[in-house]
Amino acid sequence: MKRSRINEIMAEADEMIRSYGFVLPPFAYWTPEAFKARADDARAVIDARCGWDITDYGAGRYDEIGLFLFTLRNGRLADLQRGGGMCYAEKLLISKQDQLSPMHTHVIKAEDIINRGGATMVIELYGSDPDGGFDETAGGVVMCDGIRREFAPGEKLRFAPGESVTLMPGDWHAFWGEGGDVLIGEVSTVNDDETDNVFREPIGRFAEVEEDVAPTHLLVSDYRIWL
Repeated sequence: MKRSRINEIMAEADEMIRSYGFVLPPFAYWTPEAFKARADDARAVIDARCGWDITDYGAGRYDEIGLFLFTLRNGRLADLQRGGGMCYAEKLLISKQDQLSPMHTHVIKAEDIINRGGATMVIELYGSDPDGGFDETAGGVVMCDGIRREFAPGEKLRFAPGESVTLMPGDWHAFWGEGGDVLIGEVSTVNDDETDNVFREPIGRFAEVEEDVAPTHLLVSDYRIWL
């Protein structure tokens, strides 16, 4: 993805987020230079990979296959493993109309996916085989706002603003906006986007960035290079 397009998406996303009464934390608006200057103070943000995350999954077609994310907070895997401490994470996502976030599951993470506002959020679901792999013949059970709901393999569940679904490891899912763009909240156990995303197809999690202009703000995938 071109950096100029990433900068545009950041500005568009911030405007949409604010339109629904959410405001991102102060570090979201730091320039790269400010982030460098405050890297020691922001070590917890950097290590937890909180911040801007814009991906086309390496496909080069963001409007068709892509996702905007901002990780607001993220716990520590060591705390999750010992069963105490900061075991949670929170994100804001924007799924544009008909923009696919491809079929995937997680090994560790359980997550609530919440329609925070906008159009209809569609989630396509499959169960898994005994080893946790994708199984096109498997359905399963999810909780929708605390209510048990069975799903058939490949069933598409639709969620209006305010509605949510809880997905457990082994629940294979893809999602997109229907009828417009959707602001999505994600509340989960500790998030590890580098190792805990298992995609059905061999795709990348992060975009390759073409540096045609300077970044407005850093992506989480920039931290290792810039900081």
